[in-house]
Amino acid sequence: MVTYSEAGVDISLEEKTVKALTGELSETLDYRNIIKNTGHFAALVDFGSKAIAMSTDGVGSKILIANLMNKYDTVGIDCIAMVVNDILCVGAEPIAMVDYLAVEEPNPEIASEIGKGLKTGCQQAKIAMIGGETASLPKIIKDFDLAGTGIGIVDKEKIITGSEIKDGDIILGIESSGVHSNGLSLARKALLDLAKYDVEDKLPADESITVGEALLEPTIIYVDPIMDLLKSGIEVHGLGHITGGGFSNLKRLNKNMSYYINELPETLPVFQEIQKTGIESKEMYHVFNMGIGFCVILDKEYKEQALEILNKYHNTYEIGEIKEDADNKVLITARNENIEL
Repeated sequence: MVTYSEAGVDISLEEKTVKALTGELSETLDYRNIIKNTGHFAALVDFGSKAIAMSTDGVGSKILIANLMNKYDTVGIDCIAMVVNDILCVGAEPIAMVDYLAVEEPNPEIASEIGKGLKTGCQQAKIAMIGGETASLPKIIKDFDLAGTGIGIVDKEKIITGSEIKDGDIILGIESSGVHSNGLSLARKALLDLAKYDVEDKLPADESITVGEALLEPTIIYVDPIMDLLKSGIEVHGLGHITGGGFSNLKRLNKNMSYYINELPETLPVFQEIQKTGIESKEMYHVFNMGIGFCVILDKEYKEQALEILNKYHNTYEIGEIKEDADNKVLITARNENIEL
């Protein structure tokens, strides 16, 4: 069995590391007027009748695929996507970002391609890139690293915390474009090391693309469909970005609920090829988005209206339901398997 840990990423150790860091910082929330215990994907700062949502993220090891393909605009798009998709999860509209590019040595050509990707991402998200920082760090950075921090704004009475999620609510899943920017270490190990594919080889499950193209496919930016939904008047109870940690992300929305997923669409070809190398289903759903990049939770009375809005932008499906359950688990039924996260 191949695991994410064997690919070099230990999710459990990462969680402990994050807790060690944030444990030292929690008291700083008292230094300013911070809205506490509501920012499951993005943090919230109180500004009178409004709240400012903030999130930060990076592109991760997708950069290694970009290097192999000698194609760098995608990582710029991904930098925008990972941040703004998190900001959306609290009901905020993304408005601006700053970026941080750390390089082993300056390379104007690569920087230009990254910039083109950042611009494309900003256009799709309808946000401004208002500043940033570039640092040359020889002997510290290998090649480059790219990260960004974004802000959004939301009326305080419209913040989506997940607290309104209730028994019987349904889960709508919006399609992903592929691996997005999570689990690339495991995807690389599976396809390039174990299956011995080259990035220029055709992906067996979909010969219209190469292995490299499948891994480098840009992350979908969900700003247009989610903002359209939020402005429709539909009562949305929860929003979840299926990012690092796969479907386990849903547990962050309301810890008094469990999430039963039993109507997922057919798995994308890239995930089919990854799993063929010997990765168990539980590991796949705990690491990858498996074809669903964003989830919306609402009362079933709004199902048809919400699907009509979301399907204007991306294929969207009813994938499951909510049950009140203090076990706070995700139970996935897929291909005759029951998987608990």
